Amino acid sequence: MLRVLFLIVTVAVTTRSSAQGADANPIYVDQGLDWTAAARADFYVRDQGSRLITLSWMQALKQRNGQPFLADGLKRYGYLLNPGSKAGLPIGFHASGPEGFQLVGMTCSACHTRQIEVDGKVYRVDGGPGLVDFYALLRDLDKAVGDVLASDDSFASFAASVLQSATPDIADVEDLRRQVDRWYLRFHTLMVRALPKNGWGVGRLDAVGMIFNRLSGLDIGPPPDFMIPENIKTADAPVRYPFLWNAPRQDKTQWPGFAKNGSDILGLARNVGEVLGVFATFEPKRQGAVINFLNGNSTNFDGLSELENLVKRIGPPKWPWKIDAALAIRGKMIFERDPAEGGCSGCHGIEDGEQRFPFIKTWRTVVQNVGTDTREYDVLAWKAKTGVLNGAYIPFATAPLKETDQILDILATSVIGSIAEHLLAGGVSSNARVATASDPGSSETPESLGLVRLPPTLQDLVTAFDAVSTSEAVKKAKRKGAEKASRGRLPPWGAYEARVLQGIWAAAPYLHNGSVPTLAELLKPSGQRKSQFSIGRKYDIENVGLAATQEPLSETLSVTDCNDINSGDSRCGHEYGTSLGDQDKKALIEYLKTL
Repeated sequence: MLRVLFLIVTVAVTTRSSAQGADANPIYVDQGLDWTAAARADFYVRDQGSRLITLSWMQALKQRNGQPFLADGLKRYGYLLNPGSKAGLPIGFHASGPEGFQLVGMTCSACHTRQIEVDGKVYRVDGGPGLVDFYALLRDLDKAVGDVLASDDSFASFAASVLQSATPDIADVEDLRRQVDRWYLRFHTLMVRALPKNGWGVGRLDAVGMIFNRLSGLDIGPPPDFMIPENIKTADAPVRYPFLWNAPRQDKTQWPGFAKNGSDILGLARNVGEVLGVFATFEPKRQGAVINFLNGNSTNFDGLSELENLVKRIGPPKWPWKIDAALAIRGKMIFERDPAEGGCSGCHGIEDGEQRFPFIKTWRTVVQNVGTDTREYDVLAWKAKTGVLNGAYIPFATAPLKETDQILDILATSVIGSIAEHLLAGGVSSNARVATASDPGSSETPESLGLVRLPPTLQDLVTAFDAVSTSEAVKKAKRKGAEKASRGRLPPWGAYEARVLQGIWAAAPYLHNGSVPTLAELLKPSGQRKSQFSIGRKYDIENVGLAATQEPLSETLSVTDCNDINSGDSRCGHEYGTSLGDQDKKALIEYLKTL
């Protein structure tokens, strides 16, 4: 009996060690010659300006089981080991600043690096949608700091670790307490008001909702805490992380397609909006009749530009297993059929998109309603108090913000104002600014305030978020939705982008909200798709997507049908290809592996 037990333990330890070794040394899928080891290493840690928490604090925090918060390098949330991190942080996390005062931040590879497992081998897909649980990380970080502040004894232990002294100076402990109290007030307020009770699930996040909440709830209120808590709403419209390869080439981006894209300046706008959502410091300040968007702004504009250059180098991952060439040729013919006959190229093929300055060709990004979940459109309709930005506008570009306004317009003004002020800082006089807090009834004009018109190279910024038209379109679409639906037509409310499908095999689960586990499942009518499936890194290369059986610690996602299309979790819609025969479906999937 002891021998059997020994063998079981030995096998378990060997399997675990083997898995850990595979995690540390994965097989890197071919993503093109431009995607080098040096580019990859840079992508994993490049600072974009996120400032989540002080590193020494995070190192001193404890998990619920008493272990150090960083004991496993955050692997328990799905984040991937980064052997190059001296601080023990995973891929996508970095520590910036001088030794002893470093701040932990996140960069885009935290959410856009994927690891999958096939036949016991681990494969790395850079730029792929991460299978991470950001909700659990935020929730547990909030609790860990709350536990530290719960009693004098718990804080004393924390302070001794942070200050690296068994008997730290009382004044130093009191100063640390004030810093932690201020951080926790803001972070806890966001967590309590924004996080939904049931979480988002592994590989999903209400990104737009959290960006809106961070900006309007924590950044634009009055000092000293800059908060407007009532602006924070429950972020309950989770979407799956998109893949990054080819993202810079689309002419629109974000799942609802509200962000113009396809040039460096529009890419910067997209990325500045993103970093505001992952804890960049943003404290715009009113100076007379003018708004200073760069006051206390931690956005790393150079870092964001370099990240965009890196993303341009990430090629679509090449299918690393065998392909039935004859079957794939048949699948290509099906792909290129008319959509009414089950084809895909009408929405997902490569076609020229909108022209960008200077003479940049983009790929057309179709944005249309195909009957999928509509919850994210509720988020796009949010309004909020504008706080310090009341009246702010970009001269000759946007309308002044009202006291309460569309959050999308608040985001657009904040992003465009920050970029324009940063880029024009060295090119205009010291008295010239790019944004004003227009006082009602004032006789001053933009010209009299020394404000400048955006030069041609920045004109794309005016439509970066298509803010005004999108806000109006959202309201009109909701009003007309019931009328159109009653006539059997799908309203624009609930329209999402359809991307070029290169590398789509590595992007499961599918639909914008990650409600369908495999491509084979997506080719079934909505009513026949699984109502529940496990999410984990084990991959099914026949049905292409998440394997039916995952690791014991994987998460199960329950989804709703077409009767609850606004749940955030509906598997409804995208009925294209569902009427194909079994062999045609198999051929189509084989072709999709080749893209």
